Amino acid sequence: MRMFSSSDLPAIEPGSMCYMMSRDAYLGDANGRWHPHLMFFLPQTSDMAWGAGLPGSPVLVGQDPSDHLTVFLIPVGKWSDGTAEHSDDDSASDSHKR
Repeated sequence: MRMFSSSDLPAIEPGSMCYMMSRDAYLGDANGRWHPHLMFFLPQTSDMAWGAGLPGSPVLVGQDPSDHLTVFLIPVGKWSDGTAEHSDDDSASDSHKR
């Protein structure tokens, strides 16, 4: 947090994206691992801009009002090593499985 508040990091560019697809990714003791996914960072916008929350839509959304960002998340079916997400029982924590 200090890096953000001191401006040591550059601002996120509109339309930036990242991918979180490593089987070794760990979100912490409460969540364990989650699905492999892509994340898109945009200036704060409506959830519906990318169809987040619509029936059958794979798009999830997180609103970050303090940073004026909308983060769209799209789960993908394979880890970065090419294995299927649910190829074993430990691929995602039970609280986050669909």
